[in-house]
Amino acid sequence: MNEELQMDNLGLAPGVLETIVTIAAKGVDGVAAVGSSTLDGLSRIVPSLTTPNAVGAAMSDDGLEISVHLDVVSGRSVPAIAADVRQAVFDAVTSQVGFAVACVDVYVDGIRFAE
Repeated sequence: MNEELQMDNLGLAPGVLETIVTIAAKGVDGVAAVGSSTLDGLSRIVPSLTTPNAVGAAMSDDGLEISVHLDVVSGRSVPAIAADVRQAVFDAVTSQVGFAVACVDVYVDGIRFAE
């Protein structure tokens, strides 16, 4: 997500949307982290490995298409966490920025176990 997003004469820097999505997702019970600690660790071991950004967004004819990668807490319902993240991100982006949201794709990259 490197380009400014535009809608209705409003430009939004990628970092702004990333911050809104990250805060919304972190606020969901069962989310351990936004971004994948597993993939980050692997990229340190194998420098040529490319890891996905924690948050991505693209503008389509229907509105923003948002993707968010996260780690979840062990023992929780992954589909329920994903549904809650989708709703939290949708609500946050819609209310704070006013952009239409076409979809929120949630990628669970890891599970964190209690130590």
